This record gives sequence, C-alpha cells and structure tokens, in this order.
Amino acid sequence: MRPDGRAADQLRPFTLERNVSKFAEGSCLIKIGDTHMLVTATVEDRVPPFLKGKGQGWLTAEYSMLPRSGRQRNQRDLMKPNGRSMEIQRLIGRAMRTAINLEGLGERTITLDCDALLADGGTRCAAITAAYVATYDAVQWMLNHRMLKHNVLGEPIAAVSVGISRGTEVLDLNYDEDSTAHTDMNVVMTESGKFIEIQGTAEKEAFPIDTLGRLLKLAHKGTGELIAAQKAVLHI
Repeated sequence: MRPDGRAADQLRPFTLERNVSKFAEGSCLIKIGDTHMLVTATVEDRVPPFLKGKGQGWLTAEYSMLPRSGRQRNQRDLMKPNGRSMEIQRLIGRAMRTAINLEGLGERTITLDCDALLADGGTRCAAITAAYVATYDAVQWMLNHRMLKHNVLGEPIAAVSVGISRGTEVLDLNYDEDSTAHTDMNVVMTESGKFIEIQGTAEKEAFPIDTLGRLLKLAHKGTGELIAAQKAVLHI
C-alpha cells in the first residue's frame, strides 16, 4: 500500500479542464493529485530569427513554479529561468514539437506557458499532458481563423512518472515518493505507444534491464489513461 492508499499501477485522481484562460488561443488546467498545472498556448505571426524566410513555424515552452506552489517559497524567475526550469521547459518543447507539423504551421510560433499552481511531484509530466490539449485548441483556433489549410497536429501525447518507491515499482509518484525513490523516471509517449523521451535515474542503486521493461509498461498504462482523458475532453 502506498502512502496515499493507491495501488502500485494507479494514477492519482486527475481532471483536465479546457479554455480556462479567456484570452489565450488555447489553455488547459490539469489537476493530478495535489499537482495543478496551468498551460496556455499563444499564437504569434513570427518565428525566431534562425527560421525567418524558411517557411516553417516553431513551438516553444516556458515553465515556472509560483512562489508558494511547493512546500517552501521559491524565488520568481524574474530575469531568466533557473537550471531546473530551463531543463523542464526544453523537455516540454521537444516533446510537443514531435506532435506538430512545423512546416504546415507556416511562419508562426506557438508559445506554451506552463505554470505550476500547486506542486506535489510530476509537474513536468502534467505540463506535457496539458500542453497537448492547449495546443490542440490553439490549432483549432488557427483553423477557424483560416490561418491553416489543414490540421497540423499529430496523435495525442502524454507523460507520466514511474519509479521504485519502498521497493515497489509504482506509477505516477507524488512528492513524498519521488523524494525518497530508489529509481525515478519520466516517460513521454504517443497514443500508439511510441516513446518520445525517457528520463531515468537510479537514485540509490542500479536497476536491471527487466525492471526497466516493467517500468516502461507501467508508463504505457498511465499515458494511455491520460490520453483517453485528453480525447474525452477534446471530443475527438
């Protein structure tokens, strides 16, 4: 039995809510346990300098945690993100760029702002899962405004954490589990079961290849449930 009473292969209770930001082209609030992430998608008719004149678009992400989203107050990233935030926002951007046809986007940029309102483990995974929903609505907004000729978004993607906590292979670690885990891993997958990114670390002792296989199967189960919820809220 886990500290919060879940089974080893059970996600925390979660919800996805669309269109929570009045002015953004797309937005999604995900609540998964006591981790709450707000993701907004902004569409702009410009691209970074390195893409000007190349006829393709760009997708990028920014990530931050509100000062009291966690157990202690963290400093605001007023000038530039700290190392952890930069690593996470690059992950989110990489993951979401695999889900979109940048050539079909034209010379436009989608910026995903991912803000942790409450953080209890798994914020980067929650951000990616919500980012797909926000991006989907931003693409639909562009289609409705005849900025695109066709849908440029591919199959749904989602992310979840897995690990070894108290000697047990578990899905979707909360903070208490994550902070003491022997192994911690973040997995980003597509609806068809393909891997986009795997971030895994043996925190205390190395683990064998068969353990890795079981953890990835757990992640596949978790992302499948999250993607089913994405499709339900998007009515696709």
